[in-house]
Amino acid sequence: MSTVVGVGFDLVDVDRFARVMQRRPGLLSRVFRGDETNHPSPERLAARFAVTEAVLKSLGLGLGSVRLADIETVRTASGEPRLVLHGSAARMATERGVTAWQVSLSHTDRTAGAVVVALG
Repeated sequence: MSTVVGVGFDLVDVDRFARVMQRRPGLLSRVFRGDETNHPSPERLAARFAVTEAVLKSLGLGLGSVRLADIETVRTASGEPRLVLHGSAARMATERGVTAWQVSLSHTDRTAGAVVVALG
């Protein structure tokens, strides 16, 4: 039986996020990895960023603790979101005993949000 190691929740203002991405286009490659930018609508990118923030919170970490692009949100064939951690993020999760994740994300045209549960 899995136990809850941590829970993270985050909301992102889509308009504010889009403005930051426009002002700093290089930020996309520092925040996202691989296929995450294949659907570049501001709402979807903001939701994926909310997942990243929620992962950090579930691990008890803050911005700057790990490389943000080391936290990747992918979709299974059914469309279900799944986390793939790389590098420093994967090491931190392992150190904290995380063996599985539950992820839920959603967005409107104004707000994106995510809930992440780290299981061990």
